[in-house]
Amino acid sequence: MARLLLPLPFAAAAAASASASASASSLHLAASRLRLPVVSVARREGLFGARVGGAVRAPATLGRRGLSAGAEAGGGSAAQAGSVVGPDEAMEWVKKDRRRLLHVVYRVGDLDKTIKFYTECLGMKLLRKRDIPEESYNYGIENYDIGTGFGHFGIAVEDVAKTVDLIKAKGGTVTREPGPVKGGKSVIAFIEDPDGYKFELIERGPTPEPLCQVMLRVGDLDRAIEFYEKAFGMELLRKRDNPQYKYTIAMMGYGPEDKNAVLELTYNYGVKEYDKGNAYAQIAISTDDVYKTAEVIRLNGGQITREPGPLPGINTKITACTDPDGWKTVFVDNLDFLKELEE
Repeated sequence: MARLLLPLPFAAAAAASASASASASSLHLAASRLRLPVVSVARREGLFGARVGGAVRAPATLGRRGLSAGAEAGGGSAAQAGSVVGPDEAMEWVKKDRRRLLHVVYRVGDLDKTIKFYTECLGMKLLRKRDIPEESYNYGIENYDIGTGFGHFGIAVEDVAKTVDLIKAKGGTVTREPGPVKGGKSVIAFIEDPDGYKFELIERGPTPEPLCQVMLRVGDLDRAIEFYEKAFGMELLRKRDNPQYKYTIAMMGYGPEDKNAVLELTYNYGVKEYDKGNAYAQIAISTDDVYKTAEVIRLNGGQITREPGPLPGINTKITACTDPDGWKTVFVDNLDFLKELEE
C-alpha cells in the first residue's frame, strides 16, 4: 500500500486502511483548501487522499465552526472521555462541536492510473506518496464493486465545458454533456474516473471547497435527516422533491453549500435498500471530542463500529459508526488531525 497527496481541486493520498477488510483499496477526497504555516507548500490547497491498491485520503480545512489552522483556542481536543447526560444535552453539545467534513475514502484498483487521471484531467498535483508494505493485503486487488447505493462526488470547477473537453481529449468518459440542471440554471456535467466512480462537475466561481458534494442513497429520507441532524449536528440546507422522476434529495451539512462540502442524501420512491458493494468506504468528520461524539451517536440510534480512542502507532483519536442505512463515518479529533498534517 502507498500513501500520496494531491491538491487542486483536492489532494489524493494513499493511506493505510483502518478497517480489517482484506479487500480495502480506497480513495479519499478532501473538502477544502488547507493553509497551515507549518505544513509544506504542497498542502496549501484543498486536499484529497488516496491509497494504492488501497485507500485514497484527502484532508480539508478545519474552520467555519471555530477551529482554525492554528487550532489555538478554547476547547481543543478532549484527552479523555466526556459525558453527555441526555438527548437535550446531547443536541446542545453537538451543535456547538467544531465539525467539518474532512475527506472521503474509497477504493481504487490501479493507483498509478488514478493519479494520472486526477492530475491530467482534474488539475491535481501529486504531493507525496508513501508505500506501506506491512499492509500488503491491499496489493493485487484490481476491481471493486461500487454497488447501487453510492451516487457520485461533486466537484466545483470554473468552466465545466472546458473541463469536459480536456477529459475527452485524455480519453476520459463523459456520461452527461455540459448543460443546465433540469429546472435550474446551474451548469453541470457528469464524468467517470478509471474505476467507474461518477463525478458531477458543477460550474462555480473560485471556492475554498472544490470537493463540494458526496451523494449517497438512503431508504428512508426522513429517518436519515433526523439522524444526521441529531447525531452528527448537521443542518438540513435544502430539500427538493422531483415527482416526475420519483426521487427526493436532501442537502445536509455544516454550512452553506457554496462554502462547505455537503452530503446529498437521495431517496428513490419505494426503494428501501441498496447494494453498497465494497468500493466506497466512508466519510470523515472532525470533532473536538470523539468520546462525546460516540455517546451522542448511540443516543440517536447509531451503531459504533470502533470505540473512541487513539489509533495504535500514531495516537490520533477517532471513533467510527454507521448510520441507519449502513453508511460508515469516522470522526477524527480536531487537534490530532492537525498534528498529522504537520508531520
